[in-house]
Formats: sequence, structure tokens, C-alpha cells
Amino acid sequence: MLNKIILASKSEIRRQILSKNGINSEVEPSNVDEEPVKQSLVKEGATPEIISKNLAELKANKVSLKRIDEIVLGADSVIDLEGKIISKPKNRSEALEILKKLNGKHHFLISSVCLSKNGKMIWHYSDKAKLTMKNFEMFELEDYLAKLTDKALYAYNVYQIEGAGKDLFLKIEGNENTIMGLPIEKIKEYLKNL
Repeated sequence: MLNKIILASKSEIRRQILSKNGINSEVEPSNVDEEPVKQSLVKEGATPEIISKNLAELKANKVSLKRIDEIVLGADSVIDLEGKIISKPKNRSEALEILKKLNGKHHFLISSVCLSKNGKMIWHYSDKAKLTMKNFEMFELEDYLAKLTDKALYAYNVYQIEGAGKDLFLKIEGNENTIMGLPIEKIKEYLKNL
């Protein structure tokens, strides 16, 4: 297995998942501006899965052009509510609107990963989890948001499944690592065969 990969993400939780699974990583964020890419793909009628996969690939390819002959891991997660993408909030009022949309409903969280070398994708995988949110009163959603730090809110969308966000859900179907943004088992499987 490879002894090190480049992680094209500043996500601390992704780096921790790699580390816990014996994969050394060096962080080099791609700094891709995701919103214009998402909007363009939405206009073209792309599914949430395709959007997630394309963003992961774009991030990995961008960094791998600078890191010649190294394996670069790009990742992206999107919330799919009734076929529509829900983007990360830009402020707390947007975060509250997102929670109101998810309140009492189920949605899918799609996490895509891509490995690239020399600017080209060599492997990718997407996984999906289904999350059913409890039905909350407005003040409960506001209380939940008040407990989140800005860093957590803007880094992980409106919930952190490994933290207080777990209490928002009635039912969670799917792999916890996928929900945290990195379907690690498939990555390990691929890297073992490299």
C-alpha cells in the first residue's frame, strides 16, 4: 500500500479518518470555488451524485497537476433533498433555512472521492446515506444552531454526525464515514491494490 497520499481538502475530519485507518496524508487544499461549478452543473441537469463526483475530481486533478507522480485524494459531499442540492450555508440565517427544509424529512448525503495522478483521475467512488430528521419546533432548531461554532457550521454544513448533529435524526441508514465525508473502506481497498 502507498505510504502517503496528498489530501486536496482542508477538512480536519477527513484527515483524521485517513490517519485512523493507517493512511498518512499531507494536506494541500485545492481552493476550488465550488458554487459556480455546482450552478453550472445544475443548469445542465446533473444529478447530485454527478455534481459530487465532478467536484471531487476537479479538486483532485487541480492539486495533482502540481504534485507530479503523487496520488491525490479529492472529496466532496452534498446533501440531496428531493433531487435538489443543498449547499453549505454562508451565514447563520441560511443555516436555519436549511434546517427548516430538512426538518421532519429524509434526505440523502452523497460523498464522492477521487484519486488523481498527474492531473488525471485514476479512480473514483461515490456512496450515499439516507438520513431522516426528527420534527423540531423552530426554537429547537435555533437552540441547536446557537451551540455550533462558526468553524463547525461552515465546515460541515448544518450538522456534524460525529457530534451534536447525531441528535437531530430519527434514523440514519448508511456508513458513518460516508456521512463524515470519506467512504474509507473503498479507498483502502483501492490503495491496497496499487
